[in-house]
Amino acid sequence: MIQGNNNSKEELALARFLFAHNCSFVASSATSLQLPMEKLPEVAFMGRSNVGKSSLVNALTGRKTMARQSNTPGRTQEIIFFNLSEKIILVDLPGYGYAKASKVKQAIWIKNIFNYLRYRTTLRRVSLLIDSRRGLKDIDDVIMNILDKIAISYQVVLTKVDKVKQIELAIMIEKIITKILYRPAAYPIVGATSVVSGIGILELQVELTRFANIKLSDLKKI
Repeated sequence: MIQGNNNSKEELALARFLFAHNCSFVASSATSLQLPMEKLPEVAFMGRSNVGKSSLVNALTGRKTMARQSNTPGRTQEIIFFNLSEKIILVDLPGYGYAKASKVKQAIWIKNIFNYLRYRTTLRRVSLLIDSRRGLKDIDDVIMNILDKIAISYQVVLTKVDKVKQIELAIMIEKIITKILYRPAAYPIVGATSVVSGIGILELQVELTRFANIKLSDLKKI
């Protein structure tokens, strides 16, 4: 099913409260030896190069330039960590599948990402971003196989949905649901987002807030 508007008032309030607060850069890691100390629950964003990871992180946090964006695929080569109000860490992973990158570079990126995914004990969820204009590719299936194997919960999140027709989007979502239905680590709800129109941003905020160290009593403190 599609991520819908069935969230409770409390869930919506918590998400708005959390993502309205300060989000700051923590660290960047070029190797698994440079990862910052594990402290808060983490949610990571990954996908093919130029899928819109940085743009989505910026839209979620309401900051235009917090996560650096590039029109050049493969430009982001490090794992970037952001602290959201001391409640949760947002992690921007390097894009994968950029064919023009050297095999050596690709191997380094893959090893770095894999080590993070496999050994990061604070990682709670991966948002696996898919460009809605492209759909699932073979490399995305490879990544899902890895996530299933190491038992990391992940949600398929479509980006740039403002650029496709509604009927095409509905067909694509149905196809994706069919593919992930029996995958053990896949979350059964497909997210659909657009940083241009704002579609699905609040719904994804709600989903990610479930992993944060935040509770209803925090709202009463403001």
